[in-house]
Amino acid sequence: MTKLVRKDIIYNFLILLISLFSVEILSRVIANSSLISFAVVRILLGLIFISIIFSAFESLFKRPITKFFNLGFLLLFSIYSFVQAGFHNFLGVYMSFKTSSQFGAVTSYIKDFFLSFKPVYFIVFIPFILLILYYIFLDKKIDVIINSIKARLSILYSLLFLIIVGTLYYFSIVTPCVQNTYQSVSNKELFLTCSNPTIVVEQFGTLGFFVLDVKAIVFPVNIKEEYEVKQDEKHNLSENSRVFDDDAWRLLIDEEENADLNYVNEYLINNRNTDKNEYTGMFEGKNLIVVMMESVNDIFINPELYPNFYKMLSEGWYFENNYSPRNSCATMNNEFSAMTSIYSIYNTCTASKYKNNTYSSSIFNLFNNNTKDKYVTFSSHNYTEAYYPRNTIHKNMGSGEYFGVQDLGIKYSNEYINWSNDDEFMSSILNILDEKTSKKENFMTWLTTVSSHQPYGVSSIQGDKYYDLTKNTKYPSDVRRYMSKLKILDDGLGILLEGLEERDLLDDTVIVLFGDHYPYGISTKNLNKVLDYDTSEDMNAERVPLVIYNSEIEPMTFSGYTTYLNILPTIANLFNLNYDPRLYLGTDMFSDDYESLAVFADGSWKNERAFYDASKMKIKYYSSNEYTSDEIKKINETIDEHVTVSSRIVTNNYYEYLEEKLEEYKEKVSELEETTCPIESE
Repeated sequence: MTKLVRKDIIYNFLILLISLFSVEILSRVIANSSLISFAVVRILLGLIFISIIFSAFESLFKRPITKFFNLGFLLLFSIYSFVQAGFHNFLGVYMSFKTSSQFGAVTSYIKDFFLSFKPVYFIVFIPFILLILYYIFLDKKIDVIINSIKARLSILYSLLFLIIVGTLYYFSIVTPCVQNTYQSVSNKELFLTCSNPTIVVEQFGTLGFFVLDVKAIVFPVNIKEEYEVKQDEKHNLSENSRVFDDDAWRLLIDEEENADLNYVNEYLINNRNTDKNEYTGMFEGKNLIVVMMESVNDIFINPELYPNFYKMLSEGWYFENNYSPRNSCATMNNEFSAMTSIYSIYNTCTASKYKNNTYSSSIFNLFNNNTKDKYVTFSSHNYTEAYYPRNTIHKNMGSGEYFGVQDLGIKYSNEYINWSNDDEFMSSILNILDEKTSKKENFMTWLTTVSSHQPYGVSSIQGDKYYDLTKNTKYPSDVRRYMSKLKILDDGLGILLEGLEERDLLDDTVIVLFGDHYPYGISTKNLNKVLDYDTSEDMNAERVPLVIYNSEIEPMTFSGYTTYLNILPTIANLFNLNYDPRLYLGTDMFSDDYESLAVFADGSWKNERAFYDASKMKIKYYSSNEYTSDEIKKINETIDEHVTVSSRIVTNNYYEYLEEKLEEYKEKVSELEETTCPIESE
């Protein structure tokens, strides 16, 4: 059959297009995105393309079947849009098929997940309801009108229309004038790689993201490019610089044929080499305990309820503008970034997926390889391997030994609601320290707590234990359960402090504490009832404490903006470890080269001057000191480069490659020097 009745194609085409486009518009309303932009035109073109294909397919079936198909398709898309809105609100990222394991984790605290949904999200179902009403009350009347139309539409015209729309869609992607001035990742690259889902949703729509997300898995694309070294980006080395012999590295670059690897080689060898400064070596020879505190935000800063944490904050160094941005698998990915000072891969459980990678420049290996003072390293977390294989990840990071909850000999529950207790956790850690310090060796350990983990919307052992401490407040029940859980963590910190003092280790130990992410199981509306700032604005919810404590330092508060990415190079400088700053994408926070900036998962950023929203590509200023368009684009390009370099480091197991290759090329350099060195006469 070469011709199809117009009503069968055009009629279903209009039904699909109007319905799908309505859901997209309502999704943009929920996301507070602009309704007047080139992106909306691109989304419309994409929906026209999809609607043409499906309406042509539907024309092969009778009307009742096409009605069922249209309703089913629209319902599934509405549910997908609804869940994506909630997922983004809950985790700060859009759900991707690349992180299906994270969706499985969400089901474990499903009540908190759905309680976080805002009533406005239900508006995406309006087109579905209207379509049902249309089919019930208007479809037959419209059908009479359509049957009176004699015109027919050939398949040839349908294909021609498809080609025209596809061409317009293509030009909407590649034409520079339809790309935002500040945008550092091109729409073409987003289309090919789906590398930043938040921006993909903004530029291509929710249905467009679904299609591109599937395409990225089935037909992965890696855009290869060489890093062009710009001479003006090289940093002059002062007498205080950490100087490294790069002869072997440059020879490796000259002979390396893999474009991905050489992109990283070229970028890192020309990366910033920070000078030593007045804080260099301040903690040299001391012990180190890093405590990554589960779901801790500024509610923890309360001297009456949480005296032990407040003691360390008020008597130590407090970084008041620290952020731990959420992303997929936030706890493990943020732990990974803090241990390595590189970004995790967006929408990928990076540490788990690449668990067999090794990282010679990780925090553990810097202490393992310290030649001035011998360190014993270990790490621990008081939960099982149910979500993240830390036993493998930490050991490949260089941790000398890893202690899971079973190794600690403390009570725990496989029931997601009830966690193990952080006070028992710290008691067990002190027992391990007794064994580790018996040989008079320095120690470095990484501890990840768990008691303050969600859910908060249901009763639990930890959530109920100190629930009555806040009975005289008007705080919501989920906030009170959270605060009860924080009390258990604070008790644990008190046990740690007291235990170190009893063992005469307190003065010789540095404790670094930071929150892995804020308690995203609690709505920003409820958090605002406790905090003195609006967590719903400008990524304020992502703000968490960062404290460096030692009993012998003078208390200080630092106002610069920072994230977990800067913790490792800062520690390396404070302990005067032998490290190459160029291998890290974070910066020593005490360096003269440090730039006050907090970068978020979608490429947004924030400092004293402004907040840049990457998804909306808009900037909000806090002062009269505004950026030029070129300055904004430069910051965005730098962030994009860091994310790209980090991704290639991880996917190519780069640090293992570099360590092996440099040893090989050091021998080649020695051989070259021997052959070119002139023979001296006697």
